[in-house]
Amino acid sequence: MFKLTTAAAEQVLKAAKQGNAEGMSLRLAAARKPDGAIEYRMGFEDSVGEDDIRFQSEGIDLVMAPEDVPLLDETVMDYVEIEEGKPHFIFLNPKDPNYRPPADA
Repeated sequence: MFKLTTAAAEQVLKAAKQGNAEGMSLRLAAARKPDGAIEYRMGFEDSVGEDDIRFQSEGIDLVMAPEDVPLLDETVMDYVEIEEGKPHFIFLNPKDPNYRPPADA
């Protein structure tokens, strides 16, 4: 299933607080682009549909539509600083053709 790293969960909590979205679930969505890559979307949502998949990772309530599960299953969302001073969320998804496993530290 989809997982958050500790760093991603901490940033999600900060974003929820800053955006007055505390207590809301984080909705995740994905779509396959024409080149095969995967586009990721997320946002806070206070209403959850009857068919939505609900679960938790790192204490964060997550929700996704059933049709997004096949693309997001086995994905890890992290929050990293690739360029100095420019941290952002990344999606580590072995189903994405652009995925490269992280180098062992």
